Amino acid sequence: MAGHSKWNNIQGRKNAQDAKRGKIFQKISKEIYMAAKSGGPDPNSNPQLRLMIDKAKANNMPNDNVNRAIKKATDAGQGENYDEVTYEGYGPNGVAILVHTLTDNLNRTNTNIKVAFNKNGGSPGEKGSVSYMFDRKGYIAIEREGLNVDEDTMLMSVLEAGGDEMETSDEVFEIYTDAANFAEVRDALEEEGYTLATAEVTMLPQVEVELPEDKKAQLEQLIEKLEDDDDVNEVFHNAAM
Repeated sequence: MAGHSKWNNIQGRKNAQDAKRGKIFQKISKEIYMAAKSGGPDPNSNPQLRLMIDKAKANNMPNDNVNRAIKKATDAGQGENYDEVTYEGYGPNGVAILVHTLTDNLNRTNTNIKVAFNKNGGSPGEKGSVSYMFDRKGYIAIEREGLNVDEDTMLMSVLEAGGDEMETSDEVFEIYTDAANFAEVRDALEEEGYTLATAEVTMLPQVEVELPEDKKAQLEQLIEKLEDDDDVNEVFHNAAM
């Protein structure tokens, strides 16, 4: 993970996400629905549901939307069936791309993902073609502004909480954890009084690929087209933007 900064990517795309907030709410609702349907409606005993509720809060999703998705999952005779499918492919300059989807129509999603790749400078890949280049990790960001804590103190807190690694910049402490104990680390840091700017389980590239300037706009367009699809929940890539 050395040299990798997810924070810059998060900040750089925040405004674009704000413009698509309604669609984001719709996608998170599906994730909450799936988590509640498979593990029950109580976030205290359903870690996946708690992660999705935290994701909803991070995106300022109204509580009514969250409760509606949970209720829909637990009401007898109601709701849809979704398949979780991950697509793999390549962007410009061989950039590796993972696309996580929740779909109630596999034929539609298969077609849409292939079209998005083929019409925007990419190409679909076979299962396993790029997934090995990513690690599933917990990621936590704590902004340094107004925080009277030095790097050594923060690192001690992270290690005591069970975190694996920390990277520091002038703006933020970036903390990485094993996906399995992410919630434990997150809770421990919150209990210690830290305010978390971002906390999520994500896919992080093992190595980043440098992208020529003339290919960046093309990759951004491909990612945008993929994210615009109603069935796509998350898109990950290994380009150094």
